[in-house]
Amino acid sequence: MKKYFIFLLTALVITFVACDDDTEPGGTSVEKMAGDWWVTVNVINGGQDLGDAGVGHIRMSTYNTAMNTATEMWIDDAKHFWDYKLKVDVDYATRTFSTTDFVSNVSYNSKVKITNGKILEGAALTPSGMPADSIVYMVQFDDDSDGYTYKVSGFRRTGLPADDF
Repeated sequence: MKKYFIFLLTALVITFVACDDDTEPGGTSVEKMAGDWWVTVNVINGGQDLGDAGVGHIRMSTYNTAMNTATEMWIDDAKHFWDYKLKVDVDYATRTFSTTDFVSNVSYNSKVKITNGKILEGAALTPSGMPADSIVYMVQFDDDSDGYTYKVSGFRRTGLPADDF
Protein backbone atom coordinates (compact mmCIF):
# COMPACT_ATOMS: atom_id res chain seq x y z
CA MET A 1 0.00 0.00 0.00
CA LYS A 2 2.86 2.36 0.86
CA LYS A 3 4.36 1.63 -2.58
CA TYR A 4 1.12 2.78 -4.32
CA PHE A 5 0.93 5.92 -2.21
CA ILE A 6 4.48 6.91 -3.18
CA PHE A 7 3.72 6.16 -6.83
CA LEU A 8 0.57 8.36 -6.70
CA LEU A 9 2.41 11.17 -4.94
CA THR A 10 5.22 11.05 -7.52
CA ALA A 11 2.72 11.14 -10.38
CA LEU A 12 0.99 14.21 -8.87
CA VAL A 13 4.28 16.06 -8.40
CA ILE A 14 5.31 15.36 -12.02
CA THR A 15 1.89 16.51 -13.24
CA PHE A 16 2.06 19.82 -11.41
CA VAL A 17 5.65 20.51 -12.43
CA ALA A 18 5.02 19.58 -16.08
CA CYS A 19 2.03 21.91 -16.38
CA ASP A 20 3.90 25.18 -16.01
CA ASP A 21 1.84 27.58 -18.14
CA ASP A 22 3.95 30.60 -17.23
CA THR A 23 6.84 29.69 -19.55
CA GLU A 24 7.12 32.17 -22.41
CA PRO A 25 8.80 30.81 -25.54
CA GLY A 26 11.51 33.12 -26.78
CA GLY A 27 12.25 34.17 -30.31
CA THR A 28 15.46 33.71 -32.24
CA SER A 29 18.14 36.35 -32.64
CA VAL A 30 17.08 37.03 -36.24
CA GLU A 31 13.34 36.46 -35.83
CA LYS A 32 12.28 39.61 -37.75
CA MET A 33 14.41 38.47 -40.70
CA ALA A 34 13.54 34.78 -40.57
CA GLY A 35 10.68 33.17 -42.43
CA ASP A 36 9.40 31.59 -45.60
CA TRP A 37 9.26 33.81 -48.66
CA TRP A 38 7.59 33.77 -52.07
CA VAL A 39 10.12 35.22 -54.50
CA THR A 40 10.76 35.70 -58.20
CA VAL A 41 14.16 35.74 -59.87
CA ASN A 42 15.31 38.21 -62.55
CA VAL A 43 18.48 37.93 -64.65
CA ILE A 44 20.89 40.87 -64.45
CA ASN A 45 23.71 41.23 -66.99
CA GLY A 46 26.04 44.21 -66.93
CA GLY A 47 23.62 46.13 -64.73
CA GLN A 48 20.79 45.56 -67.24
CA ASP A 49 17.67 43.72 -66.04
CA LEU A 50 16.98 41.03 -68.66
CA GLY A 51 13.71 39.99 -67.01
CA ASP A 52 12.33 36.85 -65.42
CA ALA A 53 14.72 33.91 -65.08
CA GLY A 54 11.84 31.57 -65.95
CA VAL A 55 11.37 29.86 -62.59
CA GLY A 56 8.10 31.56 -61.63
CA HIS A 57 7.32 32.08 -57.95
CA ILE A 58 9.50 29.96 -55.71
CA ARG A 59 9.40 29.40 -51.99
CA MET A 60 12.62 29.96 -50.05
CA SER A 61 13.58 30.37 -46.41
CA THR A 62 15.73 32.44 -44.10
CA TYR A 63 16.40 31.21 -40.56
CA ASN A 64 18.76 31.41 -37.61
CA THR A 65 21.94 29.40 -37.32
CA ALA A 66 22.63 26.94 -34.52
CA MET A 67 24.67 29.67 -32.79
CA ASN A 68 21.49 31.81 -32.75
CA THR A 69 23.34 35.11 -33.07
CA ALA A 70 22.07 38.36 -34.61
CA THR A 71 25.11 38.48 -36.91
CA GLU A 72 24.38 35.56 -39.24
CA MET A 73 21.54 33.53 -40.71
CA TRP A 74 20.89 30.85 -43.33
CA ILE A 75 19.47 31.51 -46.79
CA ASP A 76 17.99 28.42 -48.40
CA ASP A 77 16.23 28.23 -51.78
CA ALA A 78 15.11 24.67 -50.94
CA LYS A 79 16.42 23.43 -54.31
CA HIS A 80 13.90 25.54 -56.26
CA PHE A 81 16.27 27.67 -58.33
CA TRP A 82 20.00 26.99 -58.19
CA ASP A 83 20.01 24.70 -55.17
CA TYR A 84 21.81 26.92 -52.69
CA LYS A 85 22.02 27.06 -48.93
CA LEU A 86 24.56 29.25 -47.19
CA LYS A 87 25.23 31.44 -44.18
CA VAL A 88 25.15 35.19 -44.71
CA ASP A 89 26.39 38.02 -42.51
CA VAL A 90 23.56 40.03 -40.94
CA ASP A 91 23.22 43.59 -39.65
CA TYR A 92 20.07 43.03 -37.64
CA ALA A 93 19.53 46.72 -36.77
CA THR A 94 19.28 47.67 -40.46
CA ARG A 95 17.78 44.30 -41.58
CA THR A 96 20.51 43.84 -44.19
CA PHE A 97 22.54 40.77 -45.16
CA SER A 98 25.34 39.74 -47.52
CA THR A 99 28.47 37.66 -47.89
CA THR A 100 31.92 39.25 -48.06
CA ASP A 101 32.79 37.20 -51.15
CA PHE A 102 31.89 33.82 -52.65
CA VAL A 103 31.21 31.38 -49.82
CA SER A 104 30.65 27.63 -49.73
CA ASN A 105 27.25 26.35 -50.72
CA VAL A 106 26.29 23.48 -48.44
CA SER A 107 23.74 22.08 -50.93
CA TYR A 108 26.40 21.01 -53.43
CA ASN A 109 30.03 21.73 -54.30
CA SER A 110 29.88 25.36 -55.46
CA LYS A 111 30.26 28.88 -54.15
CA VAL A 112 27.66 31.62 -53.87
CA LYS A 113 27.86 35.38 -53.34
CA ILE A 114 24.98 37.41 -51.88
CA THR A 115 24.99 41.22 -52.03
CA ASN A 116 22.59 44.07 -51.27
CA GLY A 117 20.28 41.87 -49.21
CA LYS A 118 17.59 43.60 -47.21
CA ILE A 119 14.29 42.96 -45.55
CA LEU A 120 11.81 45.81 -45.44
CA GLU A 121 9.04 45.54 -42.87
CA GLY A 122 5.57 45.93 -44.36
CA ALA A 123 6.89 47.08 -47.75
CA ALA A 124 5.28 44.37 -49.92
CA LEU A 125 1.70 43.77 -50.97
CA THR A 126 0.56 40.15 -51.20
CA PRO A 127 -1.75 38.85 -53.96
CA SER A 128 -4.67 39.14 -51.50
CA GLY A 129 -3.82 42.82 -50.97
CA MET A 130 -2.41 42.48 -47.47
CA PRO A 131 0.88 44.13 -46.43
CA ALA A 132 3.84 41.86 -45.75
CA ASP A 133 7.58 42.14 -45.29
CA SER A 134 9.67 42.36 -48.45
CA ILE A 135 12.95 40.63 -49.23
CA VAL A 136 15.40 41.50 -52.00
CA TYR A 137 19.00 40.50 -52.72
CA MET A 138 21.45 39.88 -55.54
CA VAL A 139 23.02 36.44 -55.93
CA GLN A 140 25.88 35.12 -58.07
CA PHE A 141 27.13 31.56 -58.57
CA ASP A 142 30.71 30.57 -59.33
CA ASP A 143 29.46 27.74 -61.57
CA ASP A 144 27.25 29.99 -63.75
CA SER A 145 28.84 29.78 -67.20
CA ASP A 146 27.07 33.00 -68.24
CA GLY A 147 28.37 34.92 -65.22
CA TYR A 148 24.97 36.49 -64.55
CA THR A 149 23.80 38.15 -61.38
CA TYR A 150 20.27 37.28 -60.27
CA LYS A 151 17.92 39.59 -58.42
CA VAL A 152 15.72 37.68 -55.97
CA SER A 153 12.75 39.61 -54.60
CA GLY A 154 9.41 38.88 -53.01
CA PHE A 155 7.34 38.86 -49.84
CA ARG A 156 7.07 36.96 -46.58
CA ARG A 157 4.70 34.01 -46.81
CA THR A 158 1.46 34.71 -44.94
CA GLY A 159 0.09 31.17 -44.90
CA LEU A 160 -3.17 32.35 -46.46
CA PRO A 161 -4.23 30.21 -49.46
CA ALA A 162 -4.88 33.38 -51.50
CA ASP A 163 -1.21 34.38 -51.12
CA ASP A 164 0.36 31.02 -51.97
CA PHE A 165 1.49 30.10 -55.46
